Amino acid sequence: MNEPETNPQGNNPMTRTVQSTQSEMTEIILPNDTNTLGNLLGGRLMHFIDLTGAMAAYRHSRTHVVTAAMDHIDFIRPVRLGDLLTLKSSVNRAFTSSMETGVKVWAENMRTGGVVHVASAYLVFVAVDEHGRLQKVPQLVPETPDEVRRFADALRRRQHRERESARRKEERLVTAALEDQTDPSR
Repeated sequence: MNEPETNPQGNNPMTRTVQSTQSEMTEIILPNDTNTLGNLLGGRLMHFIDLTGAMAAYRHSRTHVVTAAMDHIDFIRPVRLGDLLTLKSSVNRAFTSSMETGVKVWAENMRTGGVVHVASAYLVFVAVDEHGRLQKVPQLVPETPDEVRRFADALRRRQHRERESARRKEERLVTAALEDQTDPSR
């Protein structure tokens, strides 16, 4: 693994590796986490995913981070009461002040020891200081073929988010203009 380059102050690297951002969290699924069928609530799983993704973003930026988007989530299999949930995350790509993290989730059946992949998600976090001002983040250096693939895929997802945001903005402007034309009180 290459040694990260440091900034002139020497206290925060200008680049980081994917490996340095990796985070893991394990939870046991208790009755308060489940619905009436004994399955983990989707919102609770999203909370765990958000926490684990934030850990990777924090490790990369070394400053406060806020969730900007949960770009995509796949609920693959239900998680049952009593299962052990393991979540693993890492930063896929860093931009100027934002970072995309990927989170993968497995459930382990406590009785059988069987482990299955139950969910995956992509989240976007933004680095901020204690006053909420945007902070630059170090660049990410992918080292393995899988990291390089995820790095490239993250850019495509960002471009898609930007196109979709522009489309929604245009749609709002058209809707507002039509409302102005049809409402004489405006």
